[in-house]
Amino acid sequence: MNREDVILIISEKLKLVRTENDFTQDKMAEILGISKKTLVQIEKGRISAGWTTSVAVCALFRESTILQHTFGGDPMDVIELTAHNVIIRPKEKTMGGYIWWRNVEERDGYKLQQNVLSHHFRILDEEKFRLFSSFDEKAIREKWNSL
Repeated sequence: MNREDVILIISEKLKLVRTENDFTQDKMAEILGISKKTLVQIEKGRISAGWTTSVAVCALFRESTILQHTFGGDPMDVIELTAHNVIIRPKEKTMGGYIWWRNVEERDGYKLQQNVLSHHFRILDEEKFRLFSSFDEKAIREKWNSL
């Protein structure tokens, strides 16, 4: 997934996210910092949201059922991976991947998983903490093999 993919998805889902939150076009435009005219154009498919607007939608509406079901979990994970290609940070506890994840491999309590919707990968430790995430299968395999 790349920026253009994210922009396309957000552009297509923007009206659904707005109605899910019961916002008027005026209120949604104000929240996103865009004009109502721009919002209407995006909702009608005449133009696409920009990267900044797409990031704002994902950040401000990260609990949206529409976005979570579209991206297979927290939309900000996809935004961060799209922007940086890899996430390496201190351990972050997960639910273990019961809904949007398939196990690719398991070894010594570690799991290599792939998101069934966004297709990005992650490595979990034996306590279900995320150690590493990436869209880059080569990078994830290198990390997996180094464990």
